[in-house]
Amino acid sequence: MSFLLAHLSDVHIGPLPRPSLRELAGKRLTGYLNWKRGRHRVHDMDVLARLVADIHTQRPDHIAMTGDILNIGLAAEFPLARAWLETLGPARDVSFVPGNHDAYVRGSMSHLADTFRPWTGDDSTAPSIFPYLRIRGEVALIGLSSGLPTAPLLASGRLGQAQCEALGNLLHETNQRGLVRIIMIHHPPNRIGASFGRGLTDAAAFEAIVARHGAELVIHGHNHRASIAHIAGPQRSVAVVGVASGSAVPGTGNHRAAYHLFKIDRTANGVSITGKARGTAPGTRTIADLGPLAL
Repeated sequence: MSFLLAHLSDVHIGPLPRPSLRELAGKRLTGYLNWKRGRHRVHDMDVLARLVADIHTQRPDHIAMTGDILNIGLAAEFPLARAWLETLGPARDVSFVPGNHDAYVRGSMSHLADTFRPWTGDDSTAPSIFPYLRIRGEVALIGLSSGLPTAPLLASGRLGQAQCEALGNLLHETNQRGLVRIIMIHHPPNRIGASFGRGLTDAAAFEAIVARHGAELVIHGHNHRASIAHIAGPQRSVAVVGVASGSAVPGTGNHRAAYHLFKIDRTANGVSITGKARGTAPGTRTIADLGPLAL
C-alpha cells in the first residue's frame, strides 16, 4: 500500500465581496477593517493558483483542506469558496474541515453546512455531522469541526463532548480494522499549539483521546505557519503537523505559502509516513520543493 496525501489550509479567498452595513454589525466589522487595512495584501490569489496547479502535478491520491477558505463569513463568500474548492478536484478526492473564519458568526453556520456537505463525508444525502470518516484504501481520514462563532478578537475553537466521544469510537473502530488513521482539524489540537484566545479550548480532552486510542498522524492549519509537535499515543508519540497558509506571500520561511505532501506506506515493520513541504521559494513566487518534514 502506498498513498499520497496533500494538505493545505488557510487560503482566505479574495477579493472580499462588498458587505452591507447590516452584515458588518458585530464581529464582522473588526474582520472587515483588518482585511481592508492590510490582510488583503497578505493573501495572493495568483500564488494560491500556482500552489494548486503544483499540487495537481504531484498527483496525490487525496487532498485535505483544513479550513479558513473564507474571511468574515459573508453569505456572498460561500459560493466563491465552493467554486474554489471544486478546483482541487472531485469531492470524493478532497476532504474539508471548517475553520474559525468559515464559522465566523452564527449567521454563517447554515451556509457552512449547505456549501461544504460534499467534502465532509461520502453520503451526500446525509446531514453534515462531525466527526466524519472517509476510507480510501487502507487509510482512514477522520474530519473534525473545531470552527465555531466567537466573540470579537477571539479565534479559539472547540470540539465539544459529543464530538470527542465519537472521535474516540472512530479511532478504536478503525484501529481494529488495521487502518492508517489521519485526523484532520483546523485548530492545533495540542495544549501548547496556539496562543491564548486562539487555541482549541478542549485540547486536553483531544490529547487524552489520542493517548488512549492512538492515531498515525494529525494535520491542522490556523497558525499560518509550518510546525511539528508530538503528543502521546498508547505505544508511540503521534506527530501533529501544521501547515502554512496556502496563499500568504510576506513573512518568514515558515509563514510563506506552502502545502505538505505525506507519503504513507505499509512496510514489514508497520506503517511508514514521510512528509515534505512545497511552496514559494525564498524571494520568489515560484513553487518549489522546500525540503522534508521531520516527523
